[in-house]
Amino acid sequence: MANPAQRKKKRRGRRRSTQAGSTSAVGSGNSQLEATGGALTAPQSDGVPSAKGKKAANRRGRKRWKAKKHGSQAEQIVQTKPIGGTTGSADTDPAAAVNGVSKPEGTHRPPEAPVRDPQFQRRPRQRGPEGNRHGHRRHSLPTTGNAPLYAALDLGTNNCRLLIARPEERGFRVVDAYSRIVRLGEGVGAHRRLGDAAMDRAIDALAQCHRKLAERGVERSRLIATEACRAAENGADFISRVQAETGLALEIVNRETEARLAVAGCASLVDHDADGVILFDIGGGSSEIVWLDLRNRCGARGYALTRFIRSWISLPVGVVNLAERHGGVHVTPDIFEAMVDDAADHLAEFNLADDLSEAISSGKVHMLGTSGTVTTLAGVHLGLRRYDRRRVDGTWLEDTQVGGMIDQLRDMPYEARVSNPCIGEDRADLVLAGCAILEAIRRRWSCPRLRVADRGLREGILTELMAADGVWARRKNGPRQGRGRPRNRQ
Repeated sequence: MANPAQRKKKRRGRRRSTQAGSTSAVGSGNSQLEATGGALTAPQSDGVPSAKGKKAANRRGRKRWKAKKHGSQAEQIVQTKPIGGTTGSADTDPAAAVNGVSKPEGTHRPPEAPVRDPQFQRRPRQRGPEGNRHGHRRHSLPTTGNAPLYAALDLGTNNCRLLIARPEERGFRVVDAYSRIVRLGEGVGAHRRLGDAAMDRAIDALAQCHRKLAERGVERSRLIATEACRAAENGADFISRVQAETGLALEIVNRETEARLAVAGCASLVDHDADGVILFDIGGGSSEIVWLDLRNRCGARGYALTRFIRSWISLPVGVVNLAERHGGVHVTPDIFEAMVDDAADHLAEFNLADDLSEAISSGKVHMLGTSGTVTTLAGVHLGLRRYDRRRVDGTWLEDTQVGGMIDQLRDMPYEARVSNPCIGEDRADLVLAGCAILEAIRRRWSCPRLRVADRGLREGILTELMAADGVWARRKNGPRQGRGRPRNRQ
């Protein structure tokens, strides 16, 4: 058996022979270079890569992996980029360049929640059998590009409005919106029937809405009709005609549902420190007033505030029928006061009116208005050269400012109202009727502040649909087991 010294000599001999072989390979390579006129051919290998070759291959692999990763991320960003880039709501109607949340891809995430990119949602900890540490299944919301589309349509006495949105982690992003003044309730107050011309205008607008719903591939929707169809004797016949000619199945909702949807759509604008809110929605044929009693809300916010509706009333007066009765083009101070008295007579029917007055005396109750009337007042107050929903929605007005704006519009001639960019010809003959209804509410219940909401029924419909489908649901984790040191039991 060879001793250790002999084994070392043999290893040194093998290394020398290897080095000599490599030297001869280089020499043969140089000979090849000369023979081929400078075209070096790779020496033949035995199939085993060298250490240097392995490192080079690893570097190339890492470069390919990084390029592939960055390329896929860039593709995802392009696919999830909002169509319109906004996070509110926006209509195609210039007077409502909107809430929707256009709002083309845009809060109406309940509307003060921060915008969050769905591509960067926090991933659940993989500790339990169902995905988190307690074994409860998480209801994760799909990314913006994969979530289903929802739609809400509101056919009112004056307007036809559509909103299409996609749910997100904390609200929804509006992807399309539509608004057209159709004046469906024109003449209903006098004749109790929908006129042929008004129905034709509404069906033309609804056909456009049907086209948008089909093009977007909406999966869930709710399509409602309000006061004009409720009050008209041929309202049900008109709904049947709509379905036959446009394929849209509208439902005529009652006044209580309309009031609840208004609360659901505007709840995110309620002051977190308020003890109560007087929410009003001045429509074309009716006006809803809701008292939210929040003295025991225990921190509830957003959609949860619909549970705190203490009382509500629906007045059978709106901007269309009130203007038809008293006139809306040339409004003198006497005519304006007559409109205020007309609306005030219906407020006497509000139950718990004295309790509401007592709650207001605490000083922590504010008004929240959702209608074209208050958004117009806010736009004129801000001196906007063009209506801007982003500046109007959520604006606070002091009570003295509201009174001053009502006086300013009342003294404004019809031609000046038409030329005002926040009023326009479509609303010039209706805005003072809305101001008269608001003035009647202010005189009955005086609050120090009013918040303006450029959102309403459509946002409420979307919120209720998505909440019912559980798109924002999270199962509450049970009590944590085994935390801390075990306690000694007696």
